[in-house]
Amino acid sequence: MERAGVIGLGDMGSGLAKNLIANGFQTTGLDLSEARMQAFAEMGGTAAASVAEVGANSDAVYVMVMNGDQAKAVILGDDGLVSHMAQGGVVILTATIKPSEAAEIAEAMAGSGIHLIDSPVSGGYPGAQGGTLTMMAAGDPAVLDDCAPVMQAVSANIHRVGTAAPGGQTVKAILQSLLGAMFSATFEAAALAAKAGVSGQVIYDVVSTSSGGCSITSNALQKIIDRQFEGTGSHINTMHKDLTISMGFAEELGVPMHTAAAAMQIFHAGRTKYPNGDNWVCTRVIEEIVGAELHR
Repeated sequence: MERAGVIGLGDMGSGLAKNLIANGFQTTGLDLSEARMQAFAEMGGTAAASVAEVGANSDAVYVMVMNGDQAKAVILGDDGLVSHMAQGGVVILTATIKPSEAAEIAEAMAGSGIHLIDSPVSGGYPGAQGGTLTMMAAGDPAVLDDCAPVMQAVSANIHRVGTAAPGGQTVKAILQSLLGAMFSATFEAAALAAKAGVSGQVIYDVVSTSSGGCSITSNALQKIIDRQFEGTGSHINTMHKDLTISMGFAEELGVPMHTAAAAMQIFHAGRTKYPNGDNWVCTRVIEEIVGAELHR
């Protein structure tokens, strides 16, 4: 498997493409943005004119779009991957979508001769660009074995979480409910520190070296105290969408999600007030309520 494709060359997809190229894969890509296509070509990728062209020139294609409707169109549409990939080709669904949507895609692909690996990712922009993403992969074990090199090119941790879709999306929905709550608790703690007159550096130093320290809290606090609320590669729309999926999935199963529901509202407030911001911009909404800002 020497030819790879990437559909969706944004903050995450561009990282996939970068690391596929760096690992020697002939990589074909597509994005609606001309600027992203130009950047992709400059890094050594082959810019395609259509999804069909990506499929025809790839043994495995990463689908890193924003939502389920886009994933369905890219994979199942008349000019989609299923219609243009050679038999035995593999679609690696790294976009985060509803588990029910992944199940629909898998059902529609059955008997097509094209395999599906349902593998949303975690690690954000730094993980995508650094090739250290965590993959939650559900697919036929033999197909996963064959795709190991193309997946290892972008991931430091590949977890086999099931043998079919929507195994990957199910685990991702659970994970995001936890991450959303962790983010929101960090935003609230930052606002509390600001109102109490504690410096951002002190809070960052203590949290990052205590039992509360992890990549989520440390990264969020660093962005907050440096007032970096846009352009950090973690747009609020993505987490807002993911939490919506988590909450909907929990409702389907009848599971109460008290903390995740509160996190959902915090992200909703942040997205409404600052639609162009990144995750940490939620802190600004709380800061405005209490009349204090946390600086380094």
